[in-house]
Amino acid sequence: MAVVKHLRIHGVVQGVGFRYGLADEAQRLGLKGWVRNRSDGTVEAVVSGDEDAVQRLIDWSRRGPPAARVTRLDVSEGQGAFSHFEQRPTA
Repeated sequence: MAVVKHLRIHGVVQGVGFRYGLADEAQRLGLKGWVRNRSDGTVEAVVSGDEDAVQRLIDWSRRGPPAARVTRLDVSEGQGAFSHFEQRPTA
């Protein structure tokens, strides 16, 4: 069953390869959507795909790449239809 989730990742998550790592992991899991840095220092993503794969990406996002220090992960229902996974400019 396909699901769409909105993620907001807080902590030391910019300048540590978080966006790149999340995009790589999402593509590896066959997910679609996007990821971007936010001007408030968080990373935001919308991911769409198989429920199990989305949950695996959420679990990855609780840790992130080695240099990241995730202090909070907010997950809510997302919306949208996507054809691939992309990195978007900072918002």
